Amino acid sequence: MKTEDIALFHRIVETGSLVEAADILNLPKSTLSRRLQTLEDELNVKLFHRQSRAMTLTASGSHFYDKTTSMLASLEQTMSELTGQESEVAGHLRILIFPIPELIHITHAIFEFMDQHPQLTIEIIVSSEPQDMIRNNIDLAFMLEDAFNENEMVARHMITEMVHFFASPEYIEKVDIPLTAEELPNHNSILFRYPNGRIFNEVPFGNDRTLSVKGNLCVNSLDTCLEATLMGRGISMMPLAFAQEYVDSGKLRMLFEDVEPYEGKCFLVYPSRRFISLASQRFIDFMMKVMEDCIKNGDCDREVRVRGSIKSMT
Repeated sequence: MKTEDIALFHRIVETGSLVEAADILNLPKSTLSRRLQTLEDELNVKLFHRQSRAMTLTASGSHFYDKTTSMLASLEQTMSELTGQESEVAGHLRILIFPIPELIHITHAIFEFMDQHPQLTIEIIVSSEPQDMIRNNIDLAFMLEDAFNENEMVARHMITEMVHFFASPEYIEKVDIPLTAEELPNHNSILFRYPNGRIFNEVPFGNDRTLSVKGNLCVNSLDTCLEATLMGRGISMMPLAFAQEYVDSGKLRMLFEDVEPYEGKCFLVYPSRRFISLASQRFIDFMMKVMEDCIKNGDCDREVRVRGSIKSMT
């Protein structure tokens, strides 16, 4: 019995469909079906009820899935301990990246990791839309703190961005500049919706206050938020790194400069109920080292702060 076939079985379970699993894994459906049949023959049990395109686990299949999840996790951990950090890793990683200011820096780091491990293939998915990491076979994701389900993820804090209020000179000309916190809720704010559906309309103001803001425009993309702010549609909250060049050129004004900025946090996350592969473990370690070296050597093109502790959300 091949552990690779057991891993393929897990992907079918998580997508709920042989066709979807084949598409995500970039394998012919016939190959996946044949390997599943081989696994069932070796076990001498039926793992799935096959109903047209959908597949549901039998009682035996559910038991086998539960037991092999911990088994695969233990196997991957043992392989990591035995092979050491210098050994080659192979396989395929699907990495989701929320469109954050550090997107290019993260992408370059991924390329470097690929160069160190030429047997590894990687798929990068950039999206601000909700993604079911289990169903879509996503191994790792760079996501904002409020953008993922905390009960289903384990997360490592990677980056902290300073988030400020901004407005264009055109907007400021039309209205009075909000000089106090009490005036801000009376202005038109550009609202932001996270991938988990939450709208960021209860905004932190300094270290000890939260304000309710409202507006006639809601977006789920930092690029769209920036464009709307530049066009005078309202007041926005964005990472300073994202807006800095427009502040420098006078196209945007930073508001409340004397107020402590909100710290927006980005995490490298993975599903807590799926075993983490050796490639994923190595990638996490690599990314932490890259970010730490970036800060230490002053090579980053924007200010980021790295945390090394694991944040368990389970």
